[in-house]
Amino acid sequence: MEDETQNQNIEDTQPAEPPKKDYTLAISLLVSSLIFASAWVYTERLKIADNARKTGITLGSTQKSALEEKVLPTDGVVLPVKWRDLGAQLVSVGAIDEEKFTSLYDQRGQFTEEYKKLLLGNSDDKLKITEENAGYLLNLFWALGLANNNPILTSGEMSNKKYGGVGNFASTGGWILANGSPMEHYSRHELFRLTPEQQSLVDTVSRGIYRPCCNNSTHFPDCNHGMAMLGLLELMASQGASEQDMYKAALAVNSYWFPDTYVTIAAYMKNKGVEWKDVNPQEILGVNYSSASGYQWVASQVEEPQQQRGGSGCGVETGQTAEPTRQQGGCGV
Repeated sequence: MEDETQNQNIEDTQPAEPPKKDYTLAISLLVSSLIFASAWVYTERLKIADNARKTGITLGSTQKSALEEKVLPTDGVVLPVKWRDLGAQLVSVGAIDEEKFTSLYDQRGQFTEEYKKLLLGNSDDKLKITEENAGYLLNLFWALGLANNNPILTSGEMSNKKYGGVGNFASTGGWILANGSPMEHYSRHELFRLTPEQQSLVDTVSRGIYRPCCNNSTHFPDCNHGMAMLGLLELMASQGASEQDMYKAALAVNSYWFPDTYVTIAAYMKNKGVEWKDVNPQEILGVNYSSASGYQWVASQVEEPQQQRGGSGCGVETGQTAEPTRQQGGCGV
């Protein structure tokens, strides 16, 4: 997002025939084999694409359009949070198993100095999300959202027994990088404490942020993206971010996690006469655009859908294609 982004309400940007709001809360029960098979990381294909971009080599579909650059700035987006030593804290309490976590990236040659510092170091700089580190931040935020004590986890939809038990969601049973069972860390650690006002802000904003992999809001973080966004919202609130700042940052983060989705939404908005820098983040993150059903309707209105750059499922990406593709987040590590 650019500094000139404005958060004013945008008139006449809602779909002419908005999809029926589907508030059905999907059950995310996992088959045990998928729990251990699921994993999500940016693969070597992304490294090749990045190297090609840096050296000026064009590799087919990796070349960005002007619209893509607006939604996914090559230089990244600075978030209104400082990570400090939260990675080391998560390792200390066992929410992240250092050996498991580092080996996941080491085996692909991806455990960079930046990644090492985020996991084990201490930095007072604000976080920046890029196409290259979006998957890594997803996993760090996921661990944070899972482990940090919060009433949204203990009293919200996740705890409703009708969904089969809190340990059976993709965001809980699918977190395979903890020391021990992920449920040993679920809402168990006070990594930072929110004031009543900050908690109220997280509760409000989390109900308004959807993700295109399902129809649930962040208040029901049953998949990795939801749990990671909850962790990020808590972190932003704890450091004094405003409601507008939180929505703006969340839109930037969702865009890097679901690149094809938000480039398509940007194309729809442009057809409506609204540039991406002028969209209302809260509106775009709502059910009519960012939920699975909302996005499906929006995509159907774009005459020439954005060229798909590939996407990963809920397993480890081990293959290599001849033409690098941009990865879209799955619901695993």
